[in-house]
Amino acid sequence: MQVHQKIFKIEERDKGTFARCGYLLLPHGEIKTPAFMPVGSLGTIKGITPEELKKTGAEVLISNTYHLYIRGMVKTIKEMGGLNRFTGWKGPFFTDSGGFQIYSLTRLRRVTDDGIEFHSHIDGSRHFFTPELSIEIQKDLMPDVGMALDDLQPSYASFEEVEKSTRRTSLWAERCKKVWKGEIFSLWGIVQGGVYPELRKRSAEEIKSINFSGYAIGGLSVGEPLKTRFEVLKFTAELLPDESPRYLMGIGKPQEIVMAVSMGIDIFDCVIPTRNARNGTLYTSQGKILIKSAIYEKDPSPIDPKCRCYACRNFSKSFMRYLFHNNELLSMRLNTIHNLHFYFSLMKEIRKAIVKKRYGEFMKRFFEIYPFEEEKDEGNASD
Repeated sequence: MQVHQKIFKIEERDKGTFARCGYLLLPHGEIKTPAFMPVGSLGTIKGITPEELKKTGAEVLISNTYHLYIRGMVKTIKEMGGLNRFTGWKGPFFTDSGGFQIYSLTRLRRVTDDGIEFHSHIDGSRHFFTPELSIEIQKDLMPDVGMALDDLQPSYASFEEVEKSTRRTSLWAERCKKVWKGEIFSLWGIVQGGVYPELRKRSAEEIKSINFSGYAIGGLSVGEPLKTRFEVLKFTAELLPDESPRYLMGIGKPQEIVMAVSMGIDIFDCVIPTRNARNGTLYTSQGKILIKSAIYEKDPSPIDPKCRCYACRNFSKSFMRYLFHNNELLSMRLNTIHNLHFYFSLMKEIRKAIVKKRYGEFMKRFFEIYPFEEEKDEGNASD
């Protein structure tokens, strides 16, 4: 792997919003920001090859420390030369610390300042995950960017519970930084604090003092109302260094991305485009469609006439519906290719609007097609 010093550069800023675009240079390549990362928890996107993923417009992929660890794959991946050589993906890799996945094992875990004791959701085996172990695992996976282990709470947690969690996140971040020292990959810190501005400010100050290469905003999309989510996001983003990349973890509905970019967020990840593809929900320039709907049974038109993905160039809605209803593997593949192509086309449009300094106009048009709506939370998960 050729080594580069990490470089984040802001090239353009919008007028009237905090949107900015630029690039992040990492050992395995350059990422144009704002950027979206598909979630490949096991190092791969379900149903499509790395070459197909690249053709959709993907530049970077995020994998998950917990899921690779719990399946006993870390040693093998290290011996095979790291995630890139093992999986065949030639672009940059991020790795999640595993904190959220362990958080989701609410009934199977116990958290202390020392670390997290939990039982595997696969075979029930007992494990103890520490900040040091999280970083050692990520060292073996050899990503371009790794994340410090954090502790988070659900949106309904009390101030006292979140305060304890926020303090622990800072403690763990310091321990992660000590173990990481000298590695090629960049280590980024995560800001917690729940829905409490006082704790968000405290967390941001403490995490910034550790001097990470980039900063992530965690602990959102865990049950809080949409209005609260964006209030907390805006408040937190303004606390982070302007010169550093800002990563909003696990939130990725199209309208959420468009709104968050206006607040100065640079990087996103979410399971939504790939998971929804497998469930038959497709994103188009005219809004979402459910390909299983009876109205598409004899529809000869493509999913989206404005889309140039492989599925839209070659197949009708009628055929796509037929594949889905018959559980054909090709349905999952084509739907995934389409949704990812939509997301990466959206990111290109976002960057173009910022360069033209017309992001506010772009937002207004986009929200006419994709209005906000309170839905069951679909983000912050593994895929």
